[in-house]
Amino acid sequence: MSSVSFETLVRELGTDPGSLEQVYRQAIRSGDQVAFAAAMEAAYAAEPDNLLYAAWHYRLAESAQPAIQRSIPWLWVVAAGLLNGLLLWFFSDDQRFQVKPIHPLDPSFGGWVPLIALLAAPVTALCIALFLRGAGGGRWQRVLMATAGLAAAVVYPLVAYRMMVPVLFQTQYLNLMTLSGGVLALAAVGYVVLGRRSDPSARFAFLAKSLEVAVVAGLLGIALGLFTAVTFGLFSVLGIDPPGWVQRLFVAGGGGALAVVAVALAYDPRRSPTEQPFDDGVSRLVATLMRLLLPLSIGVLVVYLAFVPFYWQEPFRSRDALAAANAMLFAVLALLVGVVPVADGGLSERGRRWLRAGVIALAALALVVGVYALAAIVYRTAVGRLTVNRLAFIGWSVVNIAALAALLLYQRRAGSRWLQAVHKAFALATALYVAWAALTLVGLPWVFRGSPTAVPATLPVSVRRLVYELPEPILLMCYGSPHIYALEDGQKRWIRDIPTFEAQGFRWNDVHFLACDDLRAVPDGPPIPPDAGLPPQP
Repeated sequence: MSSVSFETLVRELGTDPGSLEQVYRQAIRSGDQVAFAAAMEAAYAAEPDNLLYAAWHYRLAESAQPAIQRSIPWLWVVAAGLLNGLLLWFFSDDQRFQVKPIHPLDPSFGGWVPLIALLAAPVTALCIALFLRGAGGGRWQRVLMATAGLAAAVVYPLVAYRMMVPVLFQTQYLNLMTLSGGVLALAAVGYVVLGRRSDPSARFAFLAKSLEVAVVAGLLGIALGLFTAVTFGLFSVLGIDPPGWVQRLFVAGGGGALAVVAVALAYDPRRSPTEQPFDDGVSRLVATLMRLLLPLSIGVLVVYLAFVPFYWQEPFRSRDALAAANAMLFAVLALLVGVVPVADGGLSERGRRWLRAGVIALAALALVVGVYALAAIVYRTAVGRLTVNRLAFIGWSVVNIAALAALLLYQRRAGSRWLQAVHKAFALATALYVAWAALTLVGLPWVFRGSPTAVPATLPVSVRRLVYELPEPILLMCYGSPHIYALEDGQKRWIRDIPTFEAQGFRWNDVHFLACDDLRAVPDGPPIPPDAGLPPQP
C-alpha cells in the first residue's frame, strides 16, 4: 500500500476514528507505518485545528521517539538522598539551630522559629538538583547558579529580619519565608531542568511532574510514619525511650532521603519534562484521582457560593474563614494542574470537551471566591492595620486571581487549541508566583523596617515592651477602669463606647491590661472619634 493511497484513505476517513485505527493497524502489519505517518502528518498540517488529526500527530510523534529504557540510577539516588537526609537531620535540632526575634527590652523573648523551617525546602531542592544533573548528565553551570540563588534566599532573611519592628513582624516574616522559600526552591529545580527560557508546555509538564512527585512523597511519608510508629512502639514496650537525635534521624533524616527517592521514582532525569511518561503508573493514578475530584470540587464551590449571601460577612470578621478561602485558591490551582493533560492524546474527543468545560467552570467559580476573599482581606486591612501577613497574602491572592483570569481569558480565544491555552496560563502563573515570592523575601523587611530608638523612652517599660512586640494601634485597659484606649504614636486615644470600638474593627481578644499608673503615664492623644470630648483618665 503506497503513501498516496494512505493519503486518500486519511482524507476519506478523517471523521471516523475507528476506521483510521483499522488503517493504522493494517499499516503495522504490512510494515508501512512510515507511509501512514507521513499521510497523517500531511493531513494535520493542512487542518491543524482538527482534534482527531492533532491526537494522531502526538500519538505518532510519541511512538516515533526512540525508546529509553527506564532504569533508576540508584547510585545517585543514594548519594543525594543520604546528603539531604543527613543535612536535614543535623539542622533539625531546634535547640541548637533556631532564629530568635530581636527584642530590645527582653533578650529571652519567645516566639523563635526553627532554622530547619527555612532550610528544608532550599536544601532539598539543592540535593534534587544534584541528583537530576548527575544522573541525567549535562553541564553543571545551572546547578551552581541555582545553589547561589538558594543560598541568597536563606541568608538574606536571616540578616534582613532584624531591621523589622515590632517583633511580631519579624516572626510573621520568618514564617512566611517557609512559603516563599518553597516557591523559590521549586523554581530553582525548574531552572536546572528547563533553563532560563522554556515554552509553556515544558513549564506545565514540569508542574505536572512536580505534583506527581508530591503525591509519591506523600505515600512514602505515610509508609515512613507507620514504620517509625511501629519501631518506637516496640522499643517503648521494652521501656526504652530513644534519644532525640534518633527520633530526628527517623523523621527529618528519613524524610529528606525519601524526598529524593520520590523524585527518582516519578521522574526520569535523562528525559526533558515533555518527554516524561504521563499515561502510566502514578501519573495515570494522579490524573484519574484529580479528574474524579473535579466535579466534586465544582459542587463544593457551587454550594459555598450559594451560602455566601447568608454569611457574606464571615470572612470580613473571621480570620479562619478568610484563611480557608485563600487556601482553597491554592488547592484549585493544584487540582487544575492535575486534571489537565500535558498532551492531547489519551482522551476521546467527548472526554476533552467535558474536561474543558469542567476546567472552565472550576476556574470561574474559584475566581469569584478569590475576588470575594481579596475584598475581605483588603477590608480587614483598611479598618485595622497593614501587617506582614496581610500584605503578603494580598499579593498571593492577586496572583491567584490573575492566574485564574488568564486561564479564562485565554480559553475565549483558544478554539481547538484549548490545551495549549491552559499551558500558557500556567506558564504565566509560574512567573507571577516566583516574582511575588522574591518580592516578599526581599521587600518586606524594608516595607516594615523600624528603629527601636523611635519608641519614646519616657513611656513606662510595660508600654514600651508592647510597642516593641505588637503593631499599632495597641488596645489598652487597666484593672478597675472601664475605659479602653488605642495606643498610637506614643499617645493613648480614648475610645468613646463599645459601638465605636466595634466599628473600628477592634477585637476584645486584642485588649491588653496594664497597671493604671502606667496607663496614666502615657500622654493623651485625640479621642476616637475626634469629637468625643475630653478623654477620661483610667
